[in-house]
Amino acid sequence: MFESLDMAPPDPILGLTEAFQKDPNPAKINLTVGVYKDAAGNTPILDCVKKAEARILKAETSKSYKPISGAPEFAAAVQEILFGRDHEIVSLSRAATGHAPGGTGALRVAGNYLKAHFPSSSIWVSDPTWANHAAIFRAAGMEVKTYPYFDRAGNCLDFGRLLGALEKIPAGDVVLLHGCCHNPTGVDPRVDEWARIGDVLAERKILPLVDFAYQGFAEGLEEDALGLRELCRPGCELIVCSSFSKNFGLYNERVGAVTIVAATSDVRDAVLSHLKVGIRANYSNPPAHGGEIVTTILGDPALRSDWTRELQGMRDRINGVRILLVETLAAQGVDRSFIRDQKGMFSFSGLDKDQVNTLREKHSIYIVGSGRINVAGMTEKNIGPLCDAIAGVV
Repeated sequence: MFESLDMAPPDPILGLTEAFQKDPNPAKINLTVGVYKDAAGNTPILDCVKKAEARILKAETSKSYKPISGAPEFAAAVQEILFGRDHEIVSLSRAATGHAPGGTGALRVAGNYLKAHFPSSSIWVSDPTWANHAAIFRAAGMEVKTYPYFDRAGNCLDFGRLLGALEKIPAGDVVLLHGCCHNPTGVDPRVDEWARIGDVLAERKILPLVDFAYQGFAEGLEEDALGLRELCRPGCELIVCSSFSKNFGLYNERVGAVTIVAATSDVRDAVLSHLKVGIRANYSNPPAHGGEIVTTILGDPALRSDWTRELQGMRDRINGVRILLVETLAAQGVDRSFIRDQKGMFSFSGLDKDQVNTLREKHSIYIVGSGRINVAGMTEKNIGPLCDAIAGVV
């Protein structure tokens, strides 16, 4: 049966990492995969994570299964960080949360849920968006369409075209929005623009699905949640797929959550029952360790304080190296001032596909074909050679 299979194409991002690992050039630079790196080029384990793990290992007495939707304490911690402790969604028990294997797993659970119960609904993603979004929802059987998002000429949000497109999407369809740190552009709506987006979606009865993978990496935990909360009106319905890979550094623990907000607590109970059916047929039960780390840190004031401090350190480094990139390129006569205003780990560099290929072939600098760069992959050591090479191709 298997002999008829041809080689599948490599993943557009992870495939580049495989090529990078095989590159013998000792000066090679990898700006592809969305993994935070410190000033030494390492992906660290947070101190608060180590403390939480020590506490968990000392106290655990069993490796038994978690409930299908995960521990209630994990769900409560997720909802509190998304909506705020006193939000009416939380106080009225309108949200059902399932612990998923990473943000990607959360998106797939959401896709399966939508296809099972709303099979005629299409999902609309931004142009551009994370390369895996379309694959995830198509694998779930959904039709994937796009709405305009980025003004490539101005290197900014094309808000007028975005809003105009949303006003034409049929009722009952789903719109995927990036909660903050838009991947791949690094360009986010302002809070007032989020409010207008929320108005249109509510008026047209379109379901928002918010991919919230980078909370805390733009401006702060609360500030980064303002866009999501603009969509959270009384009686609203929405889905949030969140990830703790980046803001806790738990990449290989695969800790995510899918949260579905219903109009009432009674409807929420029905939603949770169907969410559990979908999870049971997928991975049955969530992995325990990463979720326990998150729950332990968010539930302990001292550990939570340590975490927010370490998170700020990661955010400050990203913002600092972003400015360093702009200033170093400017010294080479290359204007990339628009990068200064972008948010999070990723930036659209303005490099085209030919320039990206030249950087890889001549300088062993690995960048996604769209020109998206992982800002956290830059260090004070490699910023000079990187900017020299960019100046040479532009």
